[in-house]
Amino acid sequence: MSEENQVAATEAEEQTPFELQIQRIYIKDVSFEAPNLPTIFHQEWKPQLGFELDTETVKLADDLYEVILHINVSTTLEDSGDTAFICEVKQAGVFTIKGLEGIQLAHCLASQCPSVLYPYARELIASLVNRGTFPALNLSPVNFDALFVDYLQRQEQEAAEAEEETPAPASN
Repeated sequence: MSEENQVAATEAEEQTPFELQIQRIYIKDVSFEAPNLPTIFHQEWKPQLGFELDTETVKLADDLYEVILHINVSTTLEDSGDTAFICEVKQAGVFTIKGLEGIQLAHCLASQCPSVLYPYARELIASLVNRGTFPALNLSPVNFDALFVDYLQRQEQEAAEAEEETPAPASN
């Protein structure tokens, strides 16, 4: 085998393709509350939107993961502080992921899988809000890659701060 072929074979081994397959996408939990209906419609509509986002991962088997995207949306009226609605959605999916380890696997689970789930959750939330007869709610896209990078930076910063706080051993 020529030297070029050996280099090409080595590079091919190093660049093992990864596999990401969606096995199932489903709603794990959903809740919609509108505690001040119908009186809220007699107030001026100046909403303040609250938005919380989180993910959870459960390893089901080798190369098989459940990813759960938690989204909580709450809206209160600016003038009165009355709650218009609270919408909580847990959109989940089962994914087969092969060929990734460590930080690459963490990135896939925290970014790529939630990116697949988010449009489903966003549509469900919009539908629930519409069925409550509130004005349309169109949630903005989320950059899960940026959120993952922020998470890694916070982890590094916390580790550095913890290291600084650890007292040096006393010398005799």
